Amino acid sequence: MHFYKVVRFIANIIFRILFRIDIEGQENIPIEGRAVLCSNHISLLDPIVLAISVPRPISFMAKKELFENKILGKLINKLGAFPVDRKASDISAIRSSLKVLKNERILGIFPEGTRVKKMNLDSAKPGVSLISIKGKSSVIPVYIHSKYKLFSRVVVRIGSPILLDEYFDKKLSTEDYKDISKYILKSIYSLNRA
Repeated sequence: MHFYKVVRFIANIIFRILFRIDIEGQENIPIEGRAVLCSNHISLLDPIVLAISVPRPISFMAKKELFENKILGKLINKLGAFPVDRKASDISAIRSSLKVLKNERILGIFPEGTRVKKMNLDSAKPGVSLISIKGKSSVIPVYIHSKYKLFSRVVVRIGSPILLDEYFDKKLSTEDYKDISKYILKSIYSLNRA
């Protein structure tokens, strides 16, 4: 993770020159152990802003299209990201996610699966809650508020962890997972106080 720390350090300097970054709730990030970081997704810059905002390395689930460019694919893979096919049930991405959690690391997921401007509960993917529950992990909701205009403010609000212990070791339907993912998505957007 030395490479991640170096890249994060450089990105932190650059982004703090380009934007006014305001981070709230950093104390909600556990010092150690597994967690699923779930954020709204408004820009391609979101993963960088989250990496700057969270003191621990984040392994992001990223759309497989990003890995089609060999140089970019190699770089983000080295930073701990792994591909997901957003158009299908990607068993390989689920396995990779569970491996991150098993290693007591932080997994980064954008529950809506793509960039969106406002909340649409129907876009919540059941895979988010499935991974969190099967990985026996809490979920940390994060809301990013910004237009990402040069020198503008970028607000990152990190909410209290959502505990899903009551669902561990229970048999749940796809509909149950979908409902829990909707709850996670609501928790993310409830942090919007703009």
